[in-house]
Amino acid sequence: MQDVKERSTVTQDVQQPYYYPGTHWRFGFVPSAEIWNGRLAMIGFLSAILIEIFSGQGVLHFWGIM
Repeated sequence: MQDVKERSTVTQDVQQPYYYPGTHWRFGFVPSAEIWNGRLAMIGFLSAILIEIFSGQGVLHFWGIM
């Protein structure tokens, strides 16, 4: 019984959780900025496709530019 009690005490330092810098908003030519650029481009591309599907017009016609 004494063996189990001695092994159960943890004496290690607590480590910080994993940090991925691509999820933070930073400016300049850094990987996180490129990741956000790609994410926002995917949202814009998807919204353009949805506008064309549901309205039956192109995006420029939908906005009245052409």
